[in-house]
Amino acid sequence: MDHSPVKNENLKSFLDLLKRAKPSKLIIFLAVFLSIIETASGLILPLLTRSLVDQLAHSEIEYMIIILLAISFFIQMVSAGFSYYLMSFIGEKIVSSIRERLWTHVLCLPVPYFDKHESGVIMSRITQDTNNVKVLVTQHIITFFSGLISIIVAIIILTMIDWMMTIIMLLAVLVSIAIFIPLGKMIYTISKSMQDEMASFSGNLGRVLSEIRLVKAYHAERIEDKKGKNNIKLLFQFGLKEAKVQAIISPFMTFIMMLVLILLIGYGGVRVASGELSAGSLVAIIIYMFQIIIPFSQMATSFTAFQKAMGSTERIQEILSLSTEKSINNEMIINTTEDIYFDNVSFAYHQEKVIRSIRFSIPSGKTTAFVGPSGSGKTTLFSLIEQFYLCTEGTIYLGDKNIREFNLGSWREQIGYVSQESPIMSGTIFDNITYGLKDQVSIEEVNQACIQANAMDFISQLPDGLLTEVGERGIKLSGGQRQRIAIARALIRDPKILLLDEATSNLDSQSEKLVQKALVHLMVGRTTLVIAHRLSTVIGADQIIVLENGTITGQGTHEQLIKNHSLYHELATQQLTIDTN
Repeated sequence: MDHSPVKNENLKSFLDLLKRAKPSKLIIFLAVFLSIIETASGLILPLLTRSLVDQLAHSEIEYMIIILLAISFFIQMVSAGFSYYLMSFIGEKIVSSIRERLWTHVLCLPVPYFDKHESGVIMSRITQDTNNVKVLVTQHIITFFSGLISIIVAIIILTMIDWMMTIIMLLAVLVSIAIFIPLGKMIYTISKSMQDEMASFSGNLGRVLSEIRLVKAYHAERIEDKKGKNNIKLLFQFGLKEAKVQAIISPFMTFIMMLVLILLIGYGGVRVASGELSAGSLVAIIIYMFQIIIPFSQMATSFTAFQKAMGSTERIQEILSLSTEKSINNEMIINTTEDIYFDNVSFAYHQEKVIRSIRFSIPSGKTTAFVGPSGSGKTTLFSLIEQFYLCTEGTIYLGDKNIREFNLGSWREQIGYVSQESPIMSGTIFDNITYGLKDQVSIEEVNQACIQANAMDFISQLPDGLLTEVGERGIKLSGGQRQRIAIARALIRDPKILLLDEATSNLDSQSEKLVQKALVHLMVGRTTLVIAHRLSTVIGADQIIVLENGTITGQGTHEQLIKNHSLYHELATQQLTIDTN
């Protein structure tokens, strides 16, 4: 009783998914119509067979019966084929629509969602769960209703032929239903657990494969092998549990069919011998028995598929119900010549504050650097500017406008971001430089960006130049090369606000010099925010902000801070002395 509202809600959600897919009503009508024709042809066959057998028993035959039998077989075969294809088309159309909705929705989910969920689990929702819905639509919905029609009509015809033998058959069906219902619930529970475990396994698989070099570098193959085998073992155990239930259902179905067949032949044979029943009627009764038992077993399978699809629908709707990033549709002009101002801004991860009531301004067209210990909140500030995360308290302004009032896409188009490990997608160098651009970019523009980024020297030496494949996550490129590609990508977007997150910290001295020169080109005329690992790279910044434990403890130029801020003085003394030596 407690689960019925949930089931009703899932059914409502499932129907909503189908409705939103907008499948062609004409194709659905044709599929249903052809399925009914297939069922009707199948129901006529036993009656025609009865007439043929009775005629043969009397050494008589009407060729019209044979012709009608052939026509019925042909109509059944053709209608079944077309009906299956049309339902497959509808199923594929529906699942395609659901996947498109899911994909679009997932891309618009906020960054915190991806911080909490493994990519493999999300992939499982988009692929495996949607496939369960497709299987139900393609293979079971029409089959279920056509099977129900077949059973009802077959029982009516059987009652007209011989009601006593019909009762024997119905008793067997009722006994089967009483046994199948609890077994079906067991299969549903097992299947749902298996789907969850499969999603977990997919998540683990994606995690390991995406970081396979880390796995090998730290000789973690054995640990990951053990984890993977535990997942596989659980899947194996769920598979065995399902197999145990199926091992009861399949032999039981065979037993029921054979038992009923023996009873019908035995009892019917006596009736035929006594002249109470014709041989043709007995053959028709046996055929109708199969037309009841087989659809009944298919309906039992459909029930299991329905339960799986309801579980999948629930998980799909969980994702679709999540709030996406709020993007205002107005086209407010973003005046990037104005200053950025943090007004009493705080931010917390899981109730723990990492930014604490900070106030400062970032002058337009100037360079502002952030220094401080690891974990002081420097990178979080960048994430707040890009609106990957929203301020827990306070507001970030551009001029007198709250940045949350801008269209999110338009705001992010103003920002160029280069991190210490700038992400590179699999594909060509050209694809990576032009990634995300709405308008088509010419080769000349890309070449110019590469020259400014000091990337053209190494690109021109590659066999395929800009069309060189970089491998997964840019593994075929060195760290310095990846950074210069990232700078070229930022240059070609012509951002008005530039975020540099320790862009040279992981590079050797030669690569750092090349990247540093490229950054000089990139920073000209732009509002630039720099997270500095090496103070030597930000000595000339217009202002330097010192962050400690999420609060601002110092602000000024290099000369001012080295005189008045103890931590900055200590860092500068250590680093600049080392750099000088």
